[in-house]
Amino acid sequence: MATVRLDQKSRALTRAIPASFDQALAKFFGSGPTDLNLAKVQHQAYREALLSAGVEVTVLPADNDLPDSIFVEDQAVVIDSHVLLPVPGHPSRVPEQPPIADFVTRQLSGTQVCRMHGEARMDGGDIIRLGDLFFVGRSSRTNDAGIEELRDLLTHLGHELRVVDIPGHALHLTSVSSTPTDSVIFAPEGYLPLDAFGDLPEGCEVKWMPNEEAYGCNTIGLPNGQVLVADGYPTVLAAVEAMGLEPVVLDMSQIRAADGSLTCCSLFY
Repeated sequence: MATVRLDQKSRALTRAIPASFDQALAKFFGSGPTDLNLAKVQHQAYREALLSAGVEVTVLPADNDLPDSIFVEDQAVVIDSHVLLPVPGHPSRVPEQPPIADFVTRQLSGTQVCRMHGEARMDGGDIIRLGDLFFVGRSSRTNDAGIEELRDLLTHLGHELRVVDIPGHALHLTSVSSTPTDSVIFAPEGYLPLDAFGDLPEGCEVKWMPNEEAYGCNTIGLPNGQVLVADGYPTVLAAVEAMGLEPVVLDMSQIRAADGSLTCCSLFY
């Protein structure tokens, strides 16, 4: 989940791959998964990497009626002591939310739960957090009404929100960026303008990666100094190592074929 700081990544929710995964929405990074067994192996390796890093991992059962349901990041936004339940940007994904919402609200008893209303639409994959600064992508899945509801929550919590326009050939903000630490953003050249994130706080920076490594810019930084990195992106890998962090390289080929990335598959809470 891209809306929690490193020190908040102690527990993660995931969801098993459904038998219908080959029917997942795919337009940007792939044309759909082709090997269900390999997808399950890759997803298991992903969960094991989180467990090895000391993260407590929960796996919800698969729902074969919902091909995209492994992408739990989109269904809830956890920010400090609040949970925002957005209306997903694609109608087919709306039924994925109830079991995730039920789980998160049970686990985080006493937290304030907010729900989006009316025409507001948002996928959790359009949000990243850099310390206490938040960015949201205006995309095909996240509209202005959704952004304003998120802004209202963040203003209440004392956080700043900045809007990044996502190009038509990208799905989410996290599809092409991430924060491997609380002070660094990875982003690909050519997808976003160099001033997309504005002036950052002192000690923070954007590390720009080659255009062809856009998918690799999605990483997950973990509290133990490890960073989950997709296989096949040497510049991203070298950048992680140069930061003195330990990369954990994962084969994400079948997840990528469904337009999914590393952060899509978990919800930290």
